[in-house]
Parts: sequence; structure tokens; C-alpha cells
Amino acid sequence: VYHCAPGGTMIPFHVISGMNGAVMVLPRDGLKDAEGKPYRYDRTYYIGEQDYYLPQDDKGNFRKYDSPAAGMHEMLELSKGLIPTHVVFNGAVGAITGDNALSAKVGEKVLFIHSQANRPSYPHLIGGHADLYWVGGSFSDTPLTSQETWFVPAGSAVAAAYEFHQPGLYVYLSHNLIEA
Repeated sequence: VYHCAPGGTMIPFHVISGMNGAVMVLPRDGLKDAEGKPYRYDRTYYIGEQDYYLPQDDKGNFRKYDSPAAGMHEMLELSKGLIPTHVVFNGAVGAITGDNALSAKVGEKVLFIHSQANRPSYPHLIGGHADLYWVGGSFSDTPLTSQETWFVPAGSAVAAAYEFHQPGLYVYLSHNLIEA
């Protein structure tokens, strides 16, 4: 996982402003399944999870600022409570739904990369599970199998693979059901 790190209070401010992501490097000889056999996948999706702390006025409306720096102090103060006003995938509400929905065909194997720079996360694919799950995104380790929910520690990324066996809507969410 990477994030902007200029020093001091700018680090948490940048992280809670969505300035983070992940880089995962595949092994030179490709992925291996739990038995050490080559594993091939058809597509990859990256899901970056961000938590935002957006101050509200006394009427409950989100404040607007002339520049990001103008809201910095209030955003940092709000973040000290560790209760985000928004938790989103790929930077915005609806970023992986509707016209932006992730798609796969029956029989395709999809590799999901999920990162969270600031808080723990619990991604879950309703209707599926991880056929293979690389803890901490460590492709040199043997993947776990048949994991329903994938634990992503704060400041980390994981990789999970799933083969779609039947058509349908598979909802990708955080299994922190209070925030789902």
C-alpha cells in the first residue's frame, strides 16, 4: 500500500483525502494455487477502500471549502473520533455499482486486489468466496482456500481469486455490516 507521506499532519490528511492505493508485483513465474500448481486468471479488479471525514454545518449539510487546505483542520479534528462520514470503494459512492459494476462471465476466474490505507476492512463477495486468498497480498506464500471474508489490516492489501460458476448478481461489500 502506498500513500502520500510528506511528513507531520499532512500524512493523515492525505490518507483521509483518498491519496492512497496499492501496487502488487506478481512472482516472475506467475501465481500458484494452494497445491503449488500454476494458477491463471482471466481478469483483475482493484478495489481501493477509502474512509473520509467530512465536516457538517449545524444543519447537517456537508461543508464546502475553497481549497482542500481550507478544510484540513476540521477534517483532521473529525478524524480523531475514528468514525468516518463516508466509506467508499474506488473513491466515490457508486464507483463499482450500476454502469460501473464489475463484471465477469460464467467460468471466468477473477483476481480481486483490495487495499485500505487507514482502517481494517472485511471484503466479502455475496454469493461467492475466495477460492484462493493471499494474506497481505503475499504471492510468495501459499494461499488460503475457501475464505468467505478477507481480512485487510489497516495499511495493507490482499488478493483473492474467485471462479464464477453461475450467472447472477454478486455483491462486493465490506462485511462490517454496520458500514455495508
